[in-house]
Formats: sequence, structure tokens, C-alpha cells
Amino acid sequence: MGLASLDFLVIFLFFLSMIVIGLWAWVKNKTLEDYFVAGGNLPWWLSGISHHVSGYSGAVFVAYAGLAYTHGFSLYIWWALTIGIAIVASAKVFPVLWVRLRKRYRIQSPLEYLVNRYNLLTQQIMAWSGVILKLFDVAAKWAAIAILLNVFTGVPLVAGILISGGVSLVYVTFGGLWAVILTDFAQFIVQVIAGLIMFVVVAMRLGGMGSLFDFWDRLPEAHSQAFNEPYTAGFALAFLFINFLSYNGGTWNLATRYISSPDERQSARAAYLSGALYLVWPLILFMPMWAAPVLLPDLPDPTQSYGLLTMQLLPAGLVGLVLASLFANTMSMTSSDINTISAVITRDILPMLSARIKKSGISLRAARITTFTFTLLTIIMASQYEHFGGVLGLIISWFGALVGPVAVPMLFGLLPVFARCGPAAAITSIAMGFVTFVITRLITIESLALTIALPVLVSTVIYVSMGLMNLNRPVPERVQRLLESVKNEE
Repeated sequence: MGLASLDFLVIFLFFLSMIVIGLWAWVKNKTLEDYFVAGGNLPWWLSGISHHVSGYSGAVFVAYAGLAYTHGFSLYIWWALTIGIAIVASAKVFPVLWVRLRKRYRIQSPLEYLVNRYNLLTQQIMAWSGVILKLFDVAAKWAAIAILLNVFTGVPLVAGILISGGVSLVYVTFGGLWAVILTDFAQFIVQVIAGLIMFVVVAMRLGGMGSLFDFWDRLPEAHSQAFNEPYTAGFALAFLFINFLSYNGGTWNLATRYISSPDERQSARAAYLSGALYLVWPLILFMPMWAAPVLLPDLPDPTQSYGLLTMQLLPAGLVGLVLASLFANTMSMTSSDINTISAVITRDILPMLSARIKKSGISLRAARITTFTFTLLTIIMASQYEHFGGVLGLIISWFGALVGPVAVPMLFGLLPVFARCGPAAAITSIAMGFVTFVITRLITIESLALTIALPVLVSTVIYVSMGLMNLNRPVPERVQRLLESVKNEE
């Protein structure tokens, strides 16, 4: 199997369109505010689609395709359903708070407000730990798309990482957030078209649309159940809490979608749109993955199932379209991640490292250099992905377990009920969450749910407990001003 000339043409045209959008956005970016938060003028429908698309990557079609092959419907329950619920349930809380922070404190990075909420030391600890975390997260996505490229073309994994990462390296460095948002929209259209084509083709191969309910009978019984060991109800609840933290801003690029909204109403509408898409679209997207054991039985490597289905079932041209959509998913997530991380490094870290930068500020050129450097480091990390437990290990174990300790003080710090949780509570909760993560990596815990949940649970308990210990202490004036400022509507 291999790609036909028509497939390569489709992929080439896709990348060409991304470059055109990137160049247009390069001209549009006049200030750092344009580069990092689209000037605060991001329409709700673009923000919602971008927020949704930024939650996907090629990893969905590798690691998660493997889980769909081996564990069935439970993937939707603990991944897509928990994300959708987490976003919709809090659509009028954190999205609104983020846009108020931009309008009242002129933030461009999700961490800028932390100096006022806690102190400079807390902000720097969260900034550095979050940047290091994202090295692993983005690296996993480069590795995932390289595996897909290997399935389609036979390109070695390291070469695939260099190709996929190198393309995005050029694109994201120059484009800024406007390029990320507009290409997210274009990539969403490509993803929907490719996903619907795969859905219909697989349904026809199974025997028609009616077979979408019948094919489950041809799979092991556990595949049609909501929970399938080790992805139990406890695991789903753990991921619900992690996703609540992540998709409301604990994952910084998702906070940027809300920060860039023009007003509170549009930020909430963006959240509702993204959450609704998570509840509906994965049911269509994952169906070919769930049916793969019927069409491709006894695969030695289930992570290759989606790529092999595409190669076997689709004609020339459509294979290229699906592969383009997989690249689109990865580019969408990684470019938005990298843009936000660049904002954190540029706005929160570099000024603390250099008095000259703090005094004179950062230019657009310096911001692009920061973006380029961080992206290059993720590509290097991706080439060593096997040392970190493979793609699934990077995504679920490293990212899932580490996002909580950073996100707990970041999000809870915006709520008045936690006003007495100060710098000591924030730093201690992060530190103990990380220590707990290390412990879970060194000892064997039978429950995957407990392994994933322990770091964020420890962080939460410590953060809340230390706030309760300060009930008799007054809330610092600067904290009161910040919380009152974002609490009230304009």
C-alpha cells in the first residue's frame, strides 16, 4: 500500500492553503496583542470551533484508535463525554472570568494575573512547570502523527517527526493566534468532510447504515459497555475532574480562546459550541475505530487500525484528504499550544530573566524567536518518545497526571470561595502534586484510575486545606480587588 499521486496533490494543496493563511496573518499581526490574543476580537463561533479542534491531534487516530480497537465504546465515555460535560457545565463561569481578566488587567498570557493573585514566585513556578509539561504534551503529538505517516508512506518515525514538526515550526512561528484560529476553522472543515466520508464508507462495508447498531454483536461484549477495565467508572470520574481543570483553562491554549473573546457573552457561547461538538462529533468520528476489529481482525498493532482502514477502503484522493485531516488535527492542537506557551515565556518568564527585556518590552521578532525555539525543543523531545512510555504514556500518564497540580491553583484562585488560599497553598499544592506523580511512577498501583487521579486529588486537598487554615486571616487587598473586579459584570 502507498499513496497515489492524487493523494500527494491533495496534501500539497492543503499545506499550501495553510501557508497562505499563515502569510495573511503575518501581515495582520501588528502588535503582541494581535499575535497572542487576536486583539481581543475573536468571534464566538471561531473561538468555539478552535477550542474544540484544539482538543484533537493525530494522537486521537493513533493511541485512541488503539483503545477503540481493544476496549470499544468506553473511550467515548471517559474521553469525549467527560470533556463535553466539563465544558458545558461551567460555560458561564471560567470563560467569563478569563475574558474579564483580559479586559480589566490587559493580560495576554493566562498566567499574567497570578502575580496579583499570589506573588511573583508562584507565577514563575507555575510558568516553568507548565512550559516543561507542554514539552511532553506537544512531543506526544509529533510522535503520533509520525506513526500515522509511517503507516501511510513507510517514512521512518524520526523522519516523520521532523517532517510534521518542521512544517508546523515554520507556520506557527510567523502566523500568531489569528493564523491558528483561521487554520483551525479550515482544518475543522477538512476534518468533518474526511470524518463523514470514513463514517459512510465503513458503514457501507459493514452492510449499510443499519449495521451501525448490529456490528457491536460481532465484537466482544465488553466493547459495547460504558466501562471496560481498566477504564472504569472511577477512571471516568478522575478524567472528568482533570478535563474540568484542563478545558476551562488549565490547558493554557484553551484559556486563550476565552481570553481573546470580545465580551463575556461571546466567551460563554464559544464554550457551549465547543462542548456540544464534543458530545456529538466523536460518535461519528470514532465509529470506524470501533468497527475496526470487524474489518481488520487480529491486528498485531491496534494503533495502526485507522490508518490501515483508510488505505484499504478509500480510493486515491480521498486517502490524501483523510491524511490531510490528520495533519490538520495535529497542527491545530500543536500550533495553538505553542502560540500560548510562547506568550507565557514572552510575557511571564523572559522579563524576569532580563532587566533589559523587562524595561524595554518584547518585540514581535523576539516573540517569534521564542516560538521557534520552543517548537524545536518539542521536536527533539518527540524523537525520544519511546523513553517516556510511548504516545499513550505521554498523553494519559504524563499529561493527565501533571495538568492537575498546575491547574488547581490557577483556576480555583479565580473563585472568591478560595480567596484565603495564598502563595503557600498554591506552591505546596503544586509541589506535592508533582511528588505524588513521581511516586505513582515508581510504585505499582493496580488501579489506573487511582494512578491518574492521585496527583490532582492531592493538589486539590492540600490547596483547599491550607485555605481553611487561613480562615481567621484577612485577604490581601490586591487579591480582594482582583476577585471583585472579575466577579462583577461591566
